[in-house]
Amino acid sequence: MNTLAQSVIILLLLNNFALLSRGNIRTLIRLMVAQGILLAFLLLVIPVVQSFIHTLFSCLAVFCIKGLFLPWLLTRTMRRVVKDPQIAPYISYNLSLLGGILALIFSLWLETHLPVAHGFFPFLLFPVAFSTIFAGFVLIVGRIKAITQVIGYLAVENGIFLLGLPLLSATGGFWFEMLILLDVLVAVFVMGIAINHISSTFASIDVGRFCALKDR
Repeated sequence: MNTLAQSVIILLLLNNFALLSRGNIRTLIRLMVAQGILLAFLLLVIPVVQSFIHTLFSCLAVFCIKGLFLPWLLTRTMRRVVKDPQIAPYISYNLSLLGGILALIFSLWLETHLPVAHGFFPFLLFPVAFSTIFAGFVLIVGRIKAITQVIGYLAVENGIFLLGLPLLSATGGFWFEMLILLDVLVAVFVMGIAINHISSTFASIDVGRFCALKDR
């Protein structure tokens, strides 16, 4: 694996540590933007498929969905339903960061005991994928706002994406389509948060009642 790919993987690892140590929703969304861009770039620098057209299409799809659309949807929802972007965590940031370091150490040990061929995972790819999944779980169970739990789910899905990179050449489009379905599920979660907020604010969410509005 080339030096550029290793640099991207290390940046993803640092991004995970930042996710665990930040307490502002805006900052978390920016970190997810960076994570989506890095994942798209990783597809270009790691030769996982033979077809350049397939690689370019996958890269553009990941960039548009993970780097642009989902963060935009999260930002739009946050502006509507979140009054205070600061997070009050169940698990402290220092403890979360310590857990992330321990998860990285455990994943380095686990990789040496997996029943897979040597070199199946590029250098540091499995530990970073495992750390990304762990960071997502911490956001899901250790933060109290629903939108941060959606961000955590998106991080878990990105970790699954990293684990599936070596399988891309074998499974082709099927693997990629499954990941797109997970991204669609994230979008459904975000819309669910917005609808729940609307229903808790107004007596009814029936759009037909707009016809009864009159100027007084």
